[in-house]
Amino acid sequence: MLSLPDLLDHEMQFLSVGLNPSIPSVIAGFYFANPRNRFWRALNACGVFEQTLEPSLSSSQYLLQHYHIGFTDLVKRPTAGCKDLVAADYRAGSHRLQTLIEQLQPRVVWFHGKLSCQKYLQYSPQKSLHCRWGLQHWHINGCPVYVSPNPSSANAAYSLSDISDSYRELLQTSDTHSLC
Repeated sequence: MLSLPDLLDHEMQFLSVGLNPSIPSVIAGFYFANPRNRFWRALNACGVFEQTLEPSLSSSQYLLQHYHIGFTDLVKRPTAGCKDLVAADYRAGSHRLQTLIEQLQPRVVWFHGKLSCQKYLQYSPQKSLHCRWGLQHWHINGCPVYVSPNPSSANAAYSLSDISDSYRELLQTSDTHSLC
């Protein structure tokens, strides 16, 4: 099965975790490729980056190389929507993500949307924990966890401004101690 490969390095500052790859992203070959997805617009609007980042693999690689922002998904199986995912997907994905975090030790694990965080928790040893917006009071393998609104156009409850404010709050955190 084709999917998006993880985009990671061993100096990971922010590990961006989506729920699962969209079919348009798999076809395009990079994360958040669906033209209706607001990730790239919100990232540009957050005011953290010196250049405008166009939706592309080269922008994703730029974020990895210059800011150590990596990309993965809880579930690696692409679908047209989350309704097509099953418990076995989440169980395997939760285990895989936990192992990945243990290996990489990112400065922050960054979930896009509460659903991805909740599904991770539901199938993890930490299943009794709950998630909220922003910085969590718990960690995964010693790494702080941050939850921002999902930038999907299907998540109309949050404006582009809400999403970009959340990104700014996360990305402007300059001291690891302020995350603990």
